[in-house]
Amino acid sequence: MITSRVADLLEAPDARLVIERAQAILDDEAKRRKEFREWLCDDVKAEFINGVVVMHSPVKRQHLNASENLLMLLKVYVNKQDLGEVNTEKALVALSRNDYEPDICYWNKEIAASFYDDQMEHPAPDLIVEILSRTTTGRDRGIKFEDYAAHGVREYWMIDPVRQSLEQYKLDEDLMAFEEAAVLFVDDTLESLTIPGFRIPVRAIFDKDVNLITLQALIRE
Repeated sequence: MITSRVADLLEAPDARLVIERAQAILDDEAKRRKEFREWLCDDVKAEFINGVVVMHSPVKRQHLNASENLLMLLKVYVNKQDLGEVNTEKALVALSRNDYEPDICYWNKEIAASFYDDQMEHPAPDLIVEILSRTTTGRDRGIKFEDYAAHGVREYWMIDPVRQSLEQYKLDEDLMAFEEAAVLFVDDTLESLTIPGFRIPVRAIFDKDVNLITLQALIRE
């Protein structure tokens, strides 16, 4: 996909002028991105996307519950199996142009071993989870969907807390683009493509009683 875009640009007679103008814009953007990172603090959720600082509003209970339920299941399983690192939204994912704070991220053991205590910027995770809301759905399905794939995120889940559903995408490494793996609802079972052996009922993301039963089962494994 990137190669195709480059080829299209080089066909244009003003390619050099376009590239020079784009580089000037990106240089200015890089300065503002540095200022954003210096400004960003623990109690603010914000992202830097295509040169714009995007502030996030407080979310509804159904969003919080889904995020916390899934985070607990992932963290317990990954820690118990010693498979890497799971973090929530304050882990800044720094890609080539943009900085994101996904709802949940998972890095494999090899990458997580390189993390250090004072680290703020993180590489592309193996798995990213975004909980959809009215204000974020456009970005989660748009710029993030493209950017995560272009930077090698191997698995992407989008969770709709209203419909109580989960869309699972896997990376096509030849195209560096996501393809749909499954659309799951509360009576279905979710099996991760990147976290070995992680398998849970989708209902455990939305129902606290099922979440507790599933959590206990993961602890016993």
